[in-house]
Amino acid sequence: MTRTLISTSISTSISTSIGTYGLATLLAVSLASASHAQAAEQLRIAEQFGITYLLLHVARDQELIEKHGAERGVDIDVEWLQLSGGAAVNDALLSNSIDIAGAGVGPLLTVWDRTHGSHNVKGVASLGEFPNFLITNNPDIQTLEDIDDNDRIAVPAVGVSVQSRFLQKAVADVFGNDQFDRLEGNTVALPNPDATAALISGGTEINTHFSAIPFQYQALQHEGVHKITDSYEIMGGPISPTVLYATEAFRADNPEVYAAFLDALEEARTFIEEDPREAANIYQRLSGTQLDIDFLESIITDEQVSFSLVPHNTFPLAEFLFEVGAIRNEPTSWQDYFFDDIHAWEGS
Repeated sequence: MTRTLISTSISTSISTSIGTYGLATLLAVSLASASHAQAAEQLRIAEQFGITYLLLHVARDQELIEKHGAERGVDIDVEWLQLSGGAAVNDALLSNSIDIAGAGVGPLLTVWDRTHGSHNVKGVASLGEFPNFLITNNPDIQTLEDIDDNDRIAVPAVGVSVQSRFLQKAVADVFGNDQFDRLEGNTVALPNPDATAALISGGTEINTHFSAIPFQYQALQHEGVHKITDSYEIMGGPISPTVLYATEAFRADNPEVYAAFLDALEEARTFIEEDPREAANIYQRLSGTQLDIDFLESIITDEQVSFSLVPHNTFPLAEFLFEVGAIRNEPTSWQDYFFDDIHAWEGS
């Protein structure tokens, strides 16, 4: 390609030289752009509803995954999906519709068991420790024994969600392991926001809800709603109910993206710890909730709530699920269903 020159006195050789240089420059820019596009990695993350997912909200708002990817020389294009219930999340993971799953430890144990020796799904990290309340608007229900055939209990996913597993454990403790699924027929799959609205309105068949933060506290502010039990009581102490997990292939094929994601989670944890009010603002902005900032901050700073990445007290639930036949593969420790990147942590 030869450039048109203003001065005809300039030699053809100079013109040719400039044209060649221009073409080379354009080619170099084009190749650099193509290289940049090829270097971009997609990361698809599924989250659900509630402050339980605050670590992801902060990482999203502050673009921490992209930041840590850039530090590792990787351009990461993050796609966020919101699903409801562990069953839907597990289906998305196994159909390769997402790369990182955010759901309860119950769904993790289910998919870990089912993919053992194939996809080998394992945990990446915890999203923190949060109590889950079993609440009701029925004044006649004070204990599990008071629930009868007419009562309907909302959970994110029937039989699979961590709330369903907590309910099974509570029922087994009262009626025996052989009756762990005694209340399975009472449960109805409903997203936490919808279940909360149903409980508050009192105009539906849903009169009980195994809830999560902030929804359980929101419901308890209304007259007539009270707590029956909670996950900390059922499990004998604080537990990490919600976790992140992925397939072995994704982790192996994308080591820099995976490492950047873990780094982003750690920075998000520090952010929440240092500025819980701004974290509350982020949650309000991304979730679209009308809940008051002071109310949200009070939940984030509650002494029963932690945003630790270390999984705690999950193994007793895993043991229980094996004992009642809900999973076939027997775990020997929490490390069996979490990737070895975090095995050095003091988890349980």
